[in-house]
Amino acid sequence: MLRLIASVLLFISHSSSIPQPYDTIVVGLGSAGTTAASTLAKAGRRVLALEAQDRIGGRVKTVPFGDGTVEEGAEWIDGTENSVVYQLGVDNHIDLRTHNTTNDVVKSDGFLLDREIMKDLFVFCLVRLGESPKEPMGLGNFTTVRLKEYINEKYPDLANDNELLKGFLFMMNLAISNYASSNDWNDLTAKSGAERLGGDPHMTWYKSGFKTFFELLLNTYNNGPGLSNLDIKLNTEVTQIKWPRDASGNVEVVCKDGSTYTASNVIVTVSLGVLKAKHKTLFYPELPETKIFAIDNISFGAVVKVILSFPEVWWSVGNFDYSVWWNDVDVTKLSDDEQWIRYLAEISTPISSNNSLILWFSGDRAKLVESLPDEVVKNKSMKVLRQFLGKNFTLTEPGAMIKTSWYTNPFVRGAYSYDNLLTPLHPHIRDDLAAPLVDAAGTPRVLFAGEATSRIHFASVHGASETGKREALRVLKNPLKI
Repeated sequence: MLRLIASVLLFISHSSSIPQPYDTIVVGLGSAGTTAASTLAKAGRRVLALEAQDRIGGRVKTVPFGDGTVEEGAEWIDGTENSVVYQLGVDNHIDLRTHNTTNDVVKSDGFLLDREIMKDLFVFCLVRLGESPKEPMGLGNFTTVRLKEYINEKYPDLANDNELLKGFLFMMNLAISNYASSNDWNDLTAKSGAERLGGDPHMTWYKSGFKTFFELLLNTYNNGPGLSNLDIKLNTEVTQIKWPRDASGNVEVVCKDGSTYTASNVIVTVSLGVLKAKHKTLFYPELPETKIFAIDNISFGAVVKVILSFPEVWWSVGNFDYSVWWNDVDVTKLSDDEQWIRYLAEISTPISSNNSLILWFSGDRAKLVESLPDEVVKNKSMKVLRQFLGKNFTLTEPGAMIKTSWYTNPFVRGAYSYDNLLTPLHPHIRDDLAAPLVDAAGTPRVLFAGEATSRIHFASVHGASETGKREALRVLKNPLKI
């Protein structure tokens, strides 16, 4: 972390080294923005990157916690085959490791369900549903139909166990919604265009942290000198982007602190959540209707992590990932102000902080958790842990807590995008979001990158990075406006 801060200070100290106008201004320094800025700077373009927050990384945030580090944002590399993220780590000899965990389903009375059966049903729901339905359908409804067929075929003794099916479907709803950042699995379409990368889905940056990806992109890893063609300004919120419709003049970027910067073009990489909140005032002239429709109708979800550290490790099972199964009798014991804990999706251990645990919530419950006082969240989280794990372990009180705040962060406003029920009816909606604004000569002046602009790899760091590279290459294909 100190290395990253030192690198940032180096950038700031050289922030006036490149005279205006710049060739390109990049708005936002998450995965997409950092990739775009790095690609252009390495190609010899003069680039200014403006970041509203006080750090680089966007929805990646590695922080010291417990006896190591944890990720407040992106946790895994999400596939290793053809992954720009994984390959960058490998090429630079970073110690990347898979996050091996025991995967169990624990009931609210502390008992574990049959691991092999639960694993088989989980895998079926996640990767073996088969061909998508011909007609638009909620993922939850489609999964329910297919799961019943599968249980009838493989586990006929369980086919009439309505309580088991009800409990498993509720738990699976939480698991899939947490994965997608949605409120409910029927908010998701069963005909999504998403494609997973092959290889290990749980590969991580281990002790170096996901922040290392950005240090490598910016040439600041191990006290690297950075990129001479790139100026970075943190704590600089962009309030308006003025772009010329005719073929003359520069793009003008106005900031909240009163500063104004000009360039031949600008790459906008802010989150879909920010675009939803601010597109009407952020762009002048205003955006075309097709892009506004895309912004309004692509869904942007929410995920919160409650991360607890303990003075000592009281669990004896190493790294684990528990899905939780509420018995009906225990649900009835919850008071009205405790109902949100019923929607806990999972309890897991981070790979680089041995004495820490993570509790995961998504959708409306994530938004609620962010709004609750820290003490309430900590106390109720411990109640859940005692409810599910107290039978098998002697729990101690936590020493510290992190409650992530991506939804309430005005520069993010959520987690990531997902394909909703409308998506199959508008198969090019993400392409419309990605389409550049061009001047009268057809030259791109305002370009768009970010995970939500990826048709197949949205909701991932590698997908965001790919879009940053995509737009940088689009810029490089067009001659500079002198």
